Amino acid sequence: MSNISLAELRGPAVILSVHIADVGVRSLPGVLRARPGPADTPGLRYARTTFTGPVAAGPPRLRPGRAALIAAWEDDTALDRFLASSPLARQLADGWLVRLRPVRVAGAWGPLPVRTDPAADAALTEEDGPVAVLTLGRLRLRRALPFLRASSSASGRAAADPALVASLAMARPPRTVGTFSLWRSVSAMRQYAYGSAGPQHRNAVREHQADSFHHEAAFLRCRPYGARGLLDGREPVTAASAASASAVVPPHSPRAGEAPASFGPDPAGGS
Repeated sequence: MSNISLAELRGPAVILSVHIADVGVRSLPGVLRARPGPADTPGLRYARTTFTGPVAAGPPRLRPGRAALIAAWEDDTALDRFLASSPLARQLADGWLVRLRPVRVAGAWGPLPVRTDPAADAALTEEDGPVAVLTLGRLRLRRALPFLRASSSASGRAAADPALVASLAMARPPRTVGTFSLWRSVSAMRQYAYGSAGPQHRNAVREHQADSFHHEAAFLRCRPYGARGLLDGREPVTAASAASASAVVPPHSPRAGEAPASFGPDPAGGS
């Protein structure tokens, strides 16, 4: 899988937003149906509302009443306009919102062409501060069981990693699956993905490369640059920054040809 896709080269520069909110079991169906579209939301490039669940070992589990919205915007002004005027934004307002700037992409997601900034990626690596990873996949149904087995193993390893500050699994049946994860540092994220302490992620990558789990998949490494609200009683970007300042993890470079698969928290684009 190439680290730079044609969609990345041709697409517009965008910012991403991830919204997570406990809207209640009764309100959840309405929130999932209320996905905004570019035609009626100025500045919106892509949006997807999803069910959510924990990143953990074992079979997939839903978080009752919790919804997520993933969106791409042409700029912060467009996002601010949505937050000020959209009924969906008001429904999600009591949750947590994080703004993300994509800095590295592996693969492609047709509805979401992204152009990244290599300079921003280099700066993120040098600073070794908090990093967010977003994965999106359109599942091959014949590969659903192998995908779930690989996901369970890698997700269980990630959930136990102290460098993982926040995470959630996302799904929109029958095919759309994804994850969001926030790590205290780039080096800690790489250590999870390619370090020698846990082979679960590497094993799943090899299985994905041998017979892809997905029709289409994208893995986006992002710089979090703004957040508001709380997730499970804390603001995760602030927590990640504090953890990054107090811990140092030896860097690790993946072997040639290694690339992430869409299961559990994943570092977009390898190194």
